[in-house]
Amino acid sequence: MKCFAAALVALALAACQPVERRVDAGDYDAFWLWAGVTPQPVLERAKTIYILQGEIRGVENPSMVSLRPGTPAVRHADIWVVYRVETLNWGKDILPQIRDDIARWKIAGNNVVGVQIDFDAATRGLDDYATFLATVRSSLPKDVRLAITGLLDWSAQGDSADLNRLAGVVDEVVLQTYQGRHTILGYENYLKSLQRLKLPYRIGLVQNGVWKAPDGLNEDPEFKGYVVFLLNPE
Repeated sequence: MKCFAAALVALALAACQPVERRVDAGDYDAFWLWAGVTPQPVLERAKTIYILQGEIRGVENPSMVSLRPGTPAVRHADIWVVYRVETLNWGKDILPQIRDDIARWKIAGNNVVGVQIDFDAATRGLDDYATFLATVRSSLPKDVRLAITGLLDWSAQGDSADLNRLAGVVDEVVLQTYQGRHTILGYENYLKSLQRLKLPYRIGLVQNGVWKAPDGLNEDPEFKGYVVFLLNPE
């Protein structure tokens, strides 16, 4: 009888644990929309959309490459204008172009709340990255926030001082749990150290990937929700 009771308790506890589920975009309200990805119906009720505007390409002579022939007009959602970055060695023309983009998006009627920098900064280079981001932030309009994407190992292996320095520069970081079209295997192991992040963060998921929230995530005051990377059907 005791064994039976213990089994019931174990089953009850298991039922309370988060279950890994497929990422259904319909369950979320914040999305990345990359160049070349066809807009999906879920965007019509989105609260926040991160839209890729351009890329800063090249290492020796970096230049801005616009990836949108026109400027969309989104009335119902907050907009983050996103730039994919290959190098931090920006020329003097890059930041003025970003300011021009922001102005154009606002004129089109978009509620531009921020700029997001998508750069794969190595964990050991976070201090230099923070210095770069401080320059970017000082060049943005006062009413425009600054966000970045982040790698999973930042929370697990990043130096606490470097992470805290980022907290003084950016308004949020979105940690990506995927590469390409697929969820990173073992992502849950990296998320055990999320409490080391002393700045607002979101979790980036990939559409049709998998996800199981770690214990205590929703109780973390720095956790601000999810962003789903939308994909074209294969």
